[in-house]
Amino acid sequence: MADSPKEEVSQIVPKKTNARTSIIHLITSFFRKLGTAGAIYLLGYFELSIAWLAAPVILSVLRDEWKKESEAKRINAQIAATSNEKDLVLAKLDDLPAWVFFPDVERAEWLNVILKQMWPNINHYMYNLIKDTIEPSIRENLVQYKLKNFQFGKIRLGAIPPRIGGIKVYEKHVARDEIIMDMEISYAGDCDISFTVSGVSGGIKDFQIHGMMRVIMKPLIPTIPLVGGVQMFFLNNPTLDFNLVGALDMLDAPGLSDMLHRIVVEQIGAMMVLPNKLPIILSTTVPSQTLKTPQPEGVLRIHVVEGKHLMAKDMKMVGKNTSDPYVILTLGAQTYRTPTIDSTLDPKWDYWCEMVVYSSRGQELALQLYDEDKLKKKDSSLGKATVDIHNVVKKGGVDSWVTLEEATHGMVHLRLSWLTITKDTKLLATALAETQLLRVTSMSSALLTVYVDSAKNLPNARTQSKPDPYVSLNVGNKVVKTNVQYRTDCPVFEQGFTLLVGNPETDSLRVKIFDQKTEGEIGRLDYTLEQLLEKKDLEISSEPFTLQKAGSDSKIILSMQLRILKTSEMAPQPAITRTASQMSRNRSIGSRTSSSSSMSVILPGGGGGNAGGGDTVKSTVPEETEDKIDSANGELKPVTENMTIGTPPYAVKSAPYELHQRSPSVTGSMGLSKLGQIYITLRYSVQRQRLIVVIHKIANLPKKDPSNIPDPYVKLYLLPERSKETKRKTETIKDDCNPIYEESFEYTVSQGVLSSKQLEVTVVNQHNWYSAGSPVIGQVIIDLDQVDPNGEDLTDWFDLQHESTSKD
Repeated sequence: MADSPKEEVSQIVPKKTNARTSIIHLITSFFRKLGTAGAIYLLGYFELSIAWLAAPVILSVLRDEWKKESEAKRINAQIAATSNEKDLVLAKLDDLPAWVFFPDVERAEWLNVILKQMWPNINHYMYNLIKDTIEPSIRENLVQYKLKNFQFGKIRLGAIPPRIGGIKVYEKHVARDEIIMDMEISYAGDCDISFTVSGVSGGIKDFQIHGMMRVIMKPLIPTIPLVGGVQMFFLNNPTLDFNLVGALDMLDAPGLSDMLHRIVVEQIGAMMVLPNKLPIILSTTVPSQTLKTPQPEGVLRIHVVEGKHLMAKDMKMVGKNTSDPYVILTLGAQTYRTPTIDSTLDPKWDYWCEMVVYSSRGQELALQLYDEDKLKKKDSSLGKATVDIHNVVKKGGVDSWVTLEEATHGMVHLRLSWLTITKDTKLLATALAETQLLRVTSMSSALLTVYVDSAKNLPNARTQSKPDPYVSLNVGNKVVKTNVQYRTDCPVFEQGFTLLVGNPETDSLRVKIFDQKTEGEIGRLDYTLEQLLEKKDLEISSEPFTLQKAGSDSKIILSMQLRILKTSEMAPQPAITRTASQMSRNRSIGSRTSSSSSMSVILPGGGGGNAGGGDTVKSTVPEETEDKIDSANGELKPVTENMTIGTPPYAVKSAPYELHQRSPSVTGSMGLSKLGQIYITLRYSVQRQRLIVVIHKIANLPKKDPSNIPDPYVKLYLLPERSKETKRKTETIKDDCNPIYEESFEYTVSQGVLSSKQLEVTVVNQHNWYSAGSPVIGQVIIDLDQVDPNGEDLTDWFDLQHESTSKD
C-alpha cells in the first residue's frame, strides 16, 4: 500500500523541526490547562457560578443560530408576500389565512390588488409621516441613551406592498353612523431605510410587521364622500422584526439591539396602538374632535397577587437556585411593571394597577415574567400569559391561577375586575367607598377624557422668536403630553387623552404649556374637577380658559368629559383573608354547584388545599358559612359526603375510547363509576384562536381506606394526537379527596379543527395505591364540538370514568 500523505510529509520534515514542534505543543498545552484550572479556581475563589465560564461560549453559538433562524423567517415571509393566494395556502397548511376557518372573515385578494397599484403613492405618504412624526420621537428617546442627532436619510419602502390576509366587517354592536372592520395586516417587504445617529451611518432592511388592524369609518354623512373620516389602529402591539445594516450592525447584539427594537415598538405604539389612533379626516364638515377624542369602554382593575413554582434562573454554588421575578403587564400601548421580589420562586407581589379599555372585543392583557439581572444585563424570561378582555367583561371579573406559556413550569394568581362608566353622580360615593375598602391608594373612582383643541396668543419664551409649544396634562401622578407644534404662538393640537381620577371631589386637572426649546413654562391652568360634577352630563365642549403666568389674552381651548366608575354586578367580591389554621376544619368541599352559581375558594398554598407551601388561605365566602352552603338555591345546609352534585347536560362520547356515556337520570356525588366528579370550564377565544381550559376542583375521590388518602393532580391531553406538546398538568395536592385547583391552561387550536378535537382529562394519584400497575384514579374525554366559539362558556361537572385503553 502506498504511503499516506501524512506519512510522506513526516518523512520530509527534519527530526529537529519535529522536536521543536513537540516542545512548543507541550508548552502550549501546559498553559492552556493551567489557564483552565486558574479560571475554575478564580470562579470558586470569588464564589461565582460556573455559568460565567460557559455563558460566553453558549451565547456565541446561540447568537449564530438566532441569526440563521431570523434570516430564514424573513426569506419565508417575503416569499409569502409575493406569492399568490393558492400557492400560499398550499405551502402553509398549518398556518392558513383567517378566511379559511372563519365564515365571517372575507378574502381580500381584490384589496391586495388595489393596494399594490396604490403602493407607490403610499410610499410618498409614509415618507412624510416617518420624517414628521416618527423621526422627532426617536430622536428624543435616543437622547437618554447618549445617542444624539438621529436623522433619517433614505426612506424607501420597496416594491412589495403589505398584504391583507382577511377582512371581518362587524354587523352587531355597531352604531348606525359607523362601519367597523378588522384587517389582518402583514408587511415583509424589501424596504431600504438609512439613518445617522451620533455621526455614525446605519440602515434598516428586511423590516417586517404583522398584526390585527381595526379600521373605523365614521361618521357616515349624506354627502360625498359619504364617510366623514377614518380611524386606523392596532388592537394589540404588532409583532416586529428588522435587520440592521451598515456601521451600526454592531447594534445587532443582545441589549443594544433590544433597545432599538423597544424604541421602534414604542413609537408605533404611540402612533397607532390603542389608545392611540391614526385619524384621517375626509370631510371638512366633520369636526376633528369626533375622530380624535378617546372613547373608552371601561376600566380593567388588575391585582397581581402572587406567583408559584417559577423557573430558577439564578444558579448558585451553595443553596437552592432561585430567581428575582417581576411582571410586565401590557394592554395595547399601556404598560405597567410590578416590583421585583428578590431570591424566590414563589413571589408575593400584591400589586394593583388599572388600565383603560377602549375595545374589549379583540384586546388582550399580556403578562411577561422576567428574572431581573442585578448586573444590568438582559433579563431572562420566566414565561408569559395572555388574558382575553372580552371574557373578563362577560363575567364581570376573574379570579384564577394562570399557567405560564414558554416556561417549563410556573403560574401567576390574577384578580381582574371590570368597571363600567356612567354619568350617574349618585354612584360616586359607592365608587369611593370601594376604593377605600381595597386600601390601595392608587385606585380610581372616575375617568376623565380631555380633548386639547388649541391655544391662542401664547407668550414668547425667547426674545423675538415664537415658541415651540406642547401641552402637559396631569391628574395625580399620571402625566400625558401633546405633540410639539413648531414656531407658533397659536398652536393647533387636536389631541385627546384619558386620565384616571382618584377622587373628582378633591382632585384637579393641571394643564401646563411648555416651550420645547427652552423647557420653560409659558402658561398654566388648574381646573378643579368638582366644577365638572356640576355640569350637565358632566361635560364641557370647546370652552376657552384663560392661562395663568401668561398674557391676559392667552387662552387654551379644551373639551372635557367626566365619568364615574361602576363595578360590574357580576364582579367577584374582595376576598377575605384568613390563616390556614382557621380554615383547616373546612377542607371538605362537597357542595352542590351549578354552572351559574358556585362557591369559589382560592387556595394559593398550604392548608392542604393546594400545593405551594403558602400559609394563607383566601376565600370568597364568609367564615361562618364555608362548611355549610348550598349554592344552587342559596340555603344553608350541612355538607355531607353523599350530597348530590348536579348532572351536566353535555354527554361525553365514548367511541373510539372505552368510556361510558353519562346517564342524566342516575347520578350522585361519586359519579356513575363511583370515582368522583371534576368541575371544568371550557371556552374558546376566536381572536386568539386559543382553547382555554380551567380546572376548578374535584369532588369525592374514592379512598382505599381511611388512612390512605390520595395525592391527586390532573393531566390533560388533546386528542387524537396525544403528544407531549399538548400535555398539561396541575399541581399535586396532598391528602385530599376534594382538591381545589383553579388553574388555567391554553391550547393554540384553529376554529376550523376545534370540532374534530377531544380533551382527555385524567385524575392521577401521585402515589400508586388505587390500582395495581396504574396510578390513574379516573378519566373523562370531552368532545370539543360542544364548545361554541361565539357562545357562552361550557362550565359543568363531569363524571370520572375508568381509564381508557390508550396509553402515554
